[in-house]
Amino acid sequence: MKIEINLSDVKKCPQTFVLAVNDTMNVLTGKWKLPIIASLVFGRKRFKDIEREIPKITPKMLSKELRELELNGIVKRNVLDTYPVIIEYQITESGRNIKMVLDAMVKWGIEHRKKTLETV
Repeated sequence: MKIEINLSDVKKCPQTFVLAVNDTMNVLTGKWKLPIIASLVFGRKRFKDIEREIPKITPKMLSKELRELELNGIVKRNVLDTYPVIIEYQITESGRNIKMVLDAMVKWGIEHRKKTLETV
């Protein structure tokens, strides 16, 4: 079921706007969730592949964050019927929609870093 959202209506109501931002932050809050999503935007990966791509994340934290992202419908865990069992993670459609947010964050981050370095 797809819900149609009229963003101009949301922007007219500060409470609705803040609630929507809060809902987003509840799903994405944490030091590691966005880097995990960013890693999976590039395709299906095994646990160790994700761990290698995110410096300083511990296996325990990666496991915890992947579980939370799975519960929130952002990441899908696939158990392949092989020996030994192979587990892969992939981003869901909802997770792919976050890519627009990540793209905006990357653009802003690059521009902000450039401006900050120019003033130093």
